[in-house]
Amino acid sequence: MPDNKKQSRTSNKAMTFFVCFLAALAGLLFGLDIGVIAGALPFIAKDFNVTSHQQEWIVSSMMFGAAIGAVGSGWMSSRLGRKKSLMIGAVLFVIGSLWSALSTNPEMLISARVLLGLAVGVASYTAPLYLSEIAPEKIRGSMISLYQLMITIGILGAYLSDTALSYSGEWRWMLGVITIPAALLLIGVCFLPNSPRWLAAKGDFRTAQRVLDRLRDTSEQAKRELDEIRESLKIKQSGWSLFKDNSHFRRAVYLGVLLQVMQQFTGMNVIMYYAPKIFEIAGFTNTTEQMWGTVIVGLINVLATFIAIGLVDRWGRKPTLILGFLVMALGMGTLGTMLHIGIHSVGAQYFAVAMLLMFIIGFAMSAGPLIWVLCSEIQPLKGRDFGITISTATNWIANMIVGATFLTLLNSLGNADTFWLYAGLNVFFIILTLALIPETKNVSLEHIERNLLSGKKLRDIGQR
Repeated sequence: MPDNKKQSRTSNKAMTFFVCFLAALAGLLFGLDIGVIAGALPFIAKDFNVTSHQQEWIVSSMMFGAAIGAVGSGWMSSRLGRKKSLMIGAVLFVIGSLWSALSTNPEMLISARVLLGLAVGVASYTAPLYLSEIAPEKIRGSMISLYQLMITIGILGAYLSDTALSYSGEWRWMLGVITIPAALLLIGVCFLPNSPRWLAAKGDFRTAQRVLDRLRDTSEQAKRELDEIRESLKIKQSGWSLFKDNSHFRRAVYLGVLLQVMQQFTGMNVIMYYAPKIFEIAGFTNTTEQMWGTVIVGLINVLATFIAIGLVDRWGRKPTLILGFLVMALGMGTLGTMLHIGIHSVGAQYFAVAMLLMFIIGFAMSAGPLIWVLCSEIQPLKGRDFGITISTATNWIANMIVGATFLTLLNSLGNADTFWLYAGLNVFFIILTLALIPETKNVSLEHIERNLLSGKKLRDIGQR
């Protein structure tokens, strides 16, 4: 009997590892599709002879699709289930990647990237949700952190792939190679169990029990968790009606929207999407130098994410955010000043790169992961699905605006003024953080909810 229990526990751990691996793969795909365009864009621009405005649309079309995908994912994951939603996302990843690689004109490529955006929107909503519902409680936080980390690793992987293929200028391979991990995700998702929480929400408690028995160490653990799911399902989601009727809930939704706008208008995704262009502005005219500079950007983004994981529960959300915005303002402001003065030496070039990397560290240690943490913490339980859907859609809309305006800003304001603009926005975000953002470290979600609905100021809803 003990041997059977040991074998069962080993089997359950293997299934848990498999689930977490596939969730990580979804994050990797997310990152690959975000990062791949940075290296491919210069070659696409040359091959299709596109204008700056068309380049902006090639970049931002994916974010347009992602906003639609994120809004639709709430309904889809509720109606069809988390597993089927992930399968649909994986199919869209495969089709979108192949379509991008085979595009014969800018319009085809833009359409393909809208489709890829739908896949990214589905993945960004469904994968963390599925993971939070299926991973054991003791590793749930680390698995969601792993998902965020894998996004940054995906971006780095895209930069490395782009760099390797840049010597031949094969942008179609840069875009098409993503089909491989997308196909692996599609195959793997077929073997995943349905979320026990979704099964229970549909009244299928027997199947939910069987899934939990396969994923938890003991049947007692599985039964206890199913009982907790039964209790939590008694609280019905009523997001839209709560939004209409409750001004305090509206404050939480608006704060989630503001947080996502702040994250995007730091200027981070300008660097993610246009890194080779920025290195060219900094004086690195050689394509190889630009591509390897882009790889360094991706690597620093990965490494600095570990700072956030280490600090978020030690320093708290608010101090880490303020420090991050300050570092980003200094990095962008100094880079703008360097461009205003003129970069005339190798030393000045490398100092400009150091300022760019300092900005990335500031983002990856603060606004990158912490905005998502705060958006999930400030929404009351009854309206959480609605609030997170709105904030996620806002993220992609703001992302699209940033991606669709950067080259226009460079052409109209000039290089230095564009970077000073982003520096000024980061200073403004420090003021907004001090005035509006709550500190939620070591405070239960229930306590935050009580403070919010009792009418406390937004910056005080994390107070004990």
